[in-house]
Amino acid sequence: MKPDRSQAVKADISTWWRGSLPGLMVIVAVMMARLTGALQFVELVAFDRFLLLRPPEPMDERIIIVGITEEDIKRAKTYPIPDREIADLLKRLQTYEPIAIGLDIVRDIPVEPGHAELASVFRNSKNAIGVEIALPDRNGFIVAPPPALRSEQIGFADFVLDGDGYQRRSLLGTYNDRQEYRFSFAIRLAERYLANRGIKAGNGIRDREAMRFGNIELTRMRPNSGGYVGADAGGNQILLNVRSGLAPFRVISLAQIKAGKVDPNWIRGKIVLIGMMSFSAKDLASSGAIAGINPGRIYGVEMQAHETSQIISAVLDRRPLIQVWGDDWETLWIGVWGLLGMSLGRFLRSPWKILLGLLIASISSIAICYGLILMGWWMPIVPVFLILVLNGAGRAAALFYRHQQELRLRLEERQFAIEQTFNAIHSGPLQTLVVILRTAQEQDPPPSFLTDLQRLNQELREVYGSVQRDAIADEPHLRMGSAIELALQAPLHELLYKVYSNTLEQELPYLQTIKFKIVQFDPLNTEHLRLEHKRGLCRFLEEALCNVGKHAIAATRLTVICTQEGDRQVIRVVDNGNGKLSEIEATIQDSNTNIQSSGLGTQLANNLAKQLGGTFRRYQNVPKGTVCELSWSAKRRWFW
Repeated sequence: MKPDRSQAVKADISTWWRGSLPGLMVIVAVMMARLTGALQFVELVAFDRFLLLRPPEPMDERIIIVGITEEDIKRAKTYPIPDREIADLLKRLQTYEPIAIGLDIVRDIPVEPGHAELASVFRNSKNAIGVEIALPDRNGFIVAPPPALRSEQIGFADFVLDGDGYQRRSLLGTYNDRQEYRFSFAIRLAERYLANRGIKAGNGIRDREAMRFGNIELTRMRPNSGGYVGADAGGNQILLNVRSGLAPFRVISLAQIKAGKVDPNWIRGKIVLIGMMSFSAKDLASSGAIAGINPGRIYGVEMQAHETSQIISAVLDRRPLIQVWGDDWETLWIGVWGLLGMSLGRFLRSPWKILLGLLIASISSIAICYGLILMGWWMPIVPVFLILVLNGAGRAAALFYRHQQELRLRLEERQFAIEQTFNAIHSGPLQTLVVILRTAQEQDPPPSFLTDLQRLNQELREVYGSVQRDAIADEPHLRMGSAIELALQAPLHELLYKVYSNTLEQELPYLQTIKFKIVQFDPLNTEHLRLEHKRGLCRFLEEALCNVGKHAIAATRLTVICTQEGDRQVIRVVDNGNGKLSEIEATIQDSNTNIQSSGLGTQLANNLAKQLGGTFRRYQNVPKGTVCELSWSAKRRWFW
């Protein structure tokens, strides 16, 4: 490699490193924040929202809920519901031949009347599953199961809550205070239902501590699964993939069962869950991923139904369980998006394009994570979104600031150039002109061109003052010679009319021959125009009218139109003179051919048209004369 080439490469690498250092620091900072758990709450909320926004799933007909409502409690005239009511309900349900009946109501002590009758029903119901509370609460208390049920007919109703009080995990198995391994209520119900289909439970293959039904392994949650950081993953937990939709399960009441107002096919061969569905009973669960009448709150029996349905649906329907990537892959995922955010500033130089790229990247990341959730994969979105915003928005803000600084510097340089130019003109041509004027004034009689020389001297000095004021782009005024000063905040059509009136008062030779004037100044849409655009349009009209006065030989008619035609806004100046409007080398090929010119006025008009996203044309009028036209879109452009 040649030395100069090697130095250029080293310089590029050094520039890239300095420019990328802030972005890399953002990536590291966000990853550190995630590792410390600072983003966990937001990630869990985002996880809930993704689950909540999924398309509704069909009702799981394999599970039906019998809810004991407030009306049922009032009819029984006591709470808790007496054992006789529960026993009668179980006997009625057995007539419909369900595969399993889960009683999500604790019955560790008698609730008379009818305790003996309920115990008898329990002993004779091989498909009944009762509940216990296996893990001690903060006071060390547990709730024993119904004594009449065998151990294989008992499942615990304990659940694991996150720091915000929401349930996002399902506890399938754990050791109780006597170090006996217990299974959850949902596992017991799913196990009985799947056994009826010939599918047995067993240990996992990839993970021996996981549970498995057939070839479906229930992936255990780990402390850092998904958005969790250092979570308590004790026991056998899986991430809870609740069923979406407003009616995931069929729900009937105790009163409907007693009145026989049920379709036997709703229950036959199904799982029946019995639980309290009254707010006064306070058997509630919290979830941000389940749609309901009360946001974030559902009945405990409904949550048990979701946990049971998740297992059965995974085994029989191949409905996805929630899976996560390993920590290394998640770190790589976040890093790739971080590099993408950094690259926006490297390959896009416009702050507006960076913001547009940032918007597209952010929407794409959300769409990808949402699509992965639909397939059962939970990917971190909060650190990705945060890195994109910080890197992309930071780069855009830096470019905005740099743009302002460069604009200020250009204005200063422009002002300096004007000062230097005028000083050069003042020290040279103007001094020569003063000498000529003095000589002409001393002649007797004064020469006929003396007045023209005096006007030229005055115009040169006024041009300097006007250009000096226009050098400041944000100056809200525009001086037209020494006659008027226009406030650029005024409506554009009013400004253009003042320019028209002022220019026609100038002593230009071919403006004096015009006898007919057709003028139209309609209001124009200026929401997207900046001050320099309005200043440029005023200068354009002045230049076009001055060209008529200087070059439109024997013109008798002048048409000036400033209006909107369709979705275009137009400034058009038309004369019927015999001359040419071009400053230099203008040629007219035929009546439909644009006049091509390399003059300064044409260049300025083309530049203005480019800024406005419009077009500038100068072409021959029919039968004679010239048309000078500038048009641009009346609609706002995204980059303005």
